[in-house]
Amino acid sequence: MRTRKLATLLAGAALASTTTLVAGATPASAAGPCGSSYTRVGVYDIGVQKYGYRTGILEVYYSSSTGKNCALTYGAGPYANTTSWKGVVISRGDGSGKDSDADNYQYYAGPVYVSAPGQCIDVEGISPSWTSVKLNNVHCG
Repeated sequence: MRTRKLATLLAGAALASTTTLVAGATPASAAGPCGSSYTRVGVYDIGVQKYGYRTGILEVYYSSSTGKNCALTYGAGPYANTTSWKGVVISRGDGSGKDSDADNYQYYAGPVYVSAPGQCIDVEGISPSWTSVKLNNVHCG
């Protein structure tokens, strides 16, 4: 009798955990951090050359339907999921259309956007305040 109760209890626990996993799964059509029409086109480490480990991650997205680029900076290493200075800057390659966001954030700075169809962009990710990666005239489209 005990064996049967234990088997029933274990089966119920397995079913409950499976149901929880399925219910918590993200649907394939879920919108990304910039919106549903954006596709990630670049991921760049911040801090590796200076410290030997990542202090942040700069992500760049593009939407062919809007012609806009989007960027975010996440903390990494000791700056991941902790309130610290994070910043992100984006503009067209000629410096126009600049959008930026920076402050003491727990998870990420951004998203910031620039409309640059058929043009290159400049993008910078900062995490923490004294460490950044800057890319000029990239993701030309």
